[in-house]
Amino acid sequence: MAVSEIMLAARLNDQAEIFKEAGRYAEAEPLYRQALAICAKTRGLEHPSVALGLTDLAELYSLQGRYAEAEPLCKRALATWRKALGPDHPDVVQSLNGLAKLYSAQGRYAEAEPLYKRAMVIFEKALGPDHPSVASALDNLASLYKDEARYAEAEALYKRALAIREKALGPDSADVAKSRSNLAGLESAQKGNTGNP
Repeated sequence: MAVSEIMLAARLNDQAEIFKEAGRYAEAEPLYRQALAICAKTRGLEHPSVALGLTDLAELYSLQGRYAEAEPLCKRALATWRKALGPDHPDVVQSLNGLAKLYSAQGRYAEAEPLYKRAMVIFEKALGPDHPSVASALDNLASLYKDEARYAEAEALYKRALAIREKALGPDSADVAKSRSNLAGLESAQKGNTGNP
């Protein structure tokens, strides 16, 4: 019985993802909720699958600007990941980033910054300083700095992310192109902020 319920939860979650990607949020929400309830019932409230379900629902709420509803879900998911896997496990990063993005979207940069920094430290420790996942963590923190007009700090992080990606993935990688685009976007933001042509 539990196996079939777990498979049902996975199918519900997959369908909810499809609806979310299509912008059909009202249809996605009940499916996420149902999948989450099944996971909590069959696996227990402290299982990583529950943390994933909480994260998915929080992301849906964030996309709709329902930040007050998303925040407790993000915090609960983070606590669940930490308890299940330990505070330094790479899977904890997803929840750290989710909560940081939620704070950033609300302009709560001082609360987002330590979460992005913690995510970067976890990846560096677990995967090494030159891993592409570290580059993603650098991008997140750099984007925050860009939003705060802390351009010099953002530029240093974007450049480090670019160097990691070029070394790990080669110069023609889509991720390398993304890094170059981030740097170009930063330059544009700087010019726009100073009024220079």
